[in-house]
Amino acid sequence: MRKVIEYVLISADGVFEDPVGMGVGRYQNEAYLRDGLGLLMACDAILFGRRTYEAFAELYGAGGAHKPMWAGRLTAMPKYVFSSTLRQGDWGDPTVVRGDVVAEVARLKQQDGGNLLVMGHGLLGETLLRAGLLDVLDLAVHPVLAGTGKQFFRPGQHADLSLTAVKTFSEIVKLTYETTDPARRPHDSP
Repeated sequence: MRKVIEYVLISADGVFEDPVGMGVGRYQNEAYLRDGLGLLMACDAILFGRRTYEAFAELYGAGGAHKPMWAGRLTAMPKYVFSSTLRQGDWGDPTVVRGDVVAEVARLKQQDGGNLLVMGHGLLGETLLRAGLLDVLDLAVHPVLAGTGKQFFRPGQHADLSLTAVKTFSEIVKLTYETTDPARRPHDSP
């Protein structure tokens, strides 16, 4: 079965909203970008919410020169955009998906192929986390205290996680967690 991997740029105080506006790019060195490209190459498709898709289309679409190391791979990858309002996408020939997000992602996970990547933690990522459909969570923690903005860690969002990797890049720490089923988690002895 395919895994769903969520990749989130986050400030040290837990804000994920508008990473470009937070200036996270100034901390992303070549090693960090190569690592991200490796993740892109290891996945077969990207799952986007509408807002994140539109932000990426602006950065990487026609005329976009943001992070050229990633641009070709991002543009070429199959994209599924979950939206009730988007009619069609102009960047990367996406499949626009309407309807039940949980059922569609569960169906995609059952198909043959490589892993599925979610970029950012908007409504789509939150929905998949609550539904237990996220398998891996990659948090790229940047040395920024945003002070305001949408927090990744919000009330009502719960998941048991197991730390599987820590990578450091000059000023960024990437924490990789796998979600765990609490019923299968070993219980602490009294």
